[in-house]
Amino acid sequence: MNNSISKRNWLLIWILGMSGQICWNIENSWFNTFVYAKIAKDPAIISWMVGVSAVISTLATFVIGTWSDRAGKRKPFIAAGYILWGLFTIGFGATEFMPKNPFISAIVIVVAADAIMSFFGSTGYDAAFNPWTTDISNERNRGKLGGAFAAMPVLATIFGAVVSGIIVDKFDFFPFFVFMGSFVIIMGIFTIFTLKDAPHLKAVRHEKGYFHQFASVFKLKTVMANQELFWVFVINAVYFIGFNVYFPYITIYFNNYLHMSYMTAGALQGIGLVSAVCLTIPAAKLIDSGKPVRVICMAIATNFAGLLVIFFSTHIALLLLGIFGAGVGYVLILQTLTAWIKNLYPEDQRGQFEGIKQIFGICIPMVVGPLISYYIIQYNGIRMEIDGVMGTVPSNTLFLFSALLTLFTFLPLIPANRLHRSRMHPVSIQPLHKEDLNL
Repeated sequence: MNNSISKRNWLLIWILGMSGQICWNIENSWFNTFVYAKIAKDPAIISWMVGVSAVISTLATFVIGTWSDRAGKRKPFIAAGYILWGLFTIGFGATEFMPKNPFISAIVIVVAADAIMSFFGSTGYDAAFNPWTTDISNERNRGKLGGAFAAMPVLATIFGAVVSGIIVDKFDFFPFFVFMGSFVIIMGIFTIFTLKDAPHLKAVRHEKGYFHQFASVFKLKTVMANQELFWVFVINAVYFIGFNVYFPYITIYFNNYLHMSYMTAGALQGIGLVSAVCLTIPAAKLIDSGKPVRVICMAIATNFAGLLVIFFSTHIALLLLGIFGAGVGYVLILQTLTAWIKNLYPEDQRGQFEGIKQIFGICIPMVVGPLISYYIIQYNGIRMEIDGVMGTVPSNTLFLFSALLTLFTFLPLIPANRLHRSRMHPVSIQPLHKEDLNL
């Protein structure tokens, strides 16, 4: 078995992965900030937007992922998905110019625009690009691949926080969305001429048709046949519920509660997170040597400590330390789960199982997390006037609740660890001899 990923494929992994993560970062951070600044200072809109887009993203991954498995191709879905992703990113920015009254119609338009963009983002990135990276890798190099996937969101966050902050401060939101949407469109066109599907990828078609194949992943026997994988999915869900309690609001918190500029808040997050990425190299060795549980335990502990520091402090140096701790937790758990999950995917259902991953990694966390945030902000947020309009700003309590919630990740880690150990070190059954019976 070839243990290396070609230089060409590594280049594509980084180019497509980074452009996709930058676009997701824009949705997860700047869409929320945009709505708060241009539409209404109401956290309920953000909760609806995040929740609906998570459901749509999951649906898209299931539908298109199954389709790509049946087609035995990822390339056309990646290219089309990225191009349309970019177009609808620009379309979302255009909602700034819609009438704000009646208010309910404005909410519906914003939520719908985000949902459409998320559908095509998941088509290109989750349903096609992610399975493609699984197709071209194996168990001996997925620790490094997981490290790349863990570093990309951090680098995208740095870009989104620093570079995006500069663009927004200088040109405002709509030119920023036009620039970033155009960039993703170009990446989709680039894919058409450069990416090749894995040579061993075969079309997998159930005799009973698409919908039977689509539904097969939801059967109990599928869960029982992949118990370790489903417990790892639960780990993913629990951790990222806690993560999504604070992350969609972190820029709003720094900007409005601590009165930082977008650029200062971005620099603070960027420095802390890029430092955390350095730990992906030693973590990759532990993951590839079969020790993902050890890395996850370290990730949970550092995440908890980092969020507590952010909760207790308003000093720049201590906030930087807190962001570093939370960033280490995020980076290491994302790296570990990426490799662990890819190693457990059924070979003929990789695109389809990306949909299951979306349920546990995106849909549940992005619905439950912001819903928890909404109530925390309503009862513990600060009412203040922002740009002449009264609004509710999240307080530091958000980080305390997030820290406590992520500790529950240890619960599903227990059965996942037991199943992992039994898979890595199966107990051999020796033949029974007559003398063993003491007859």
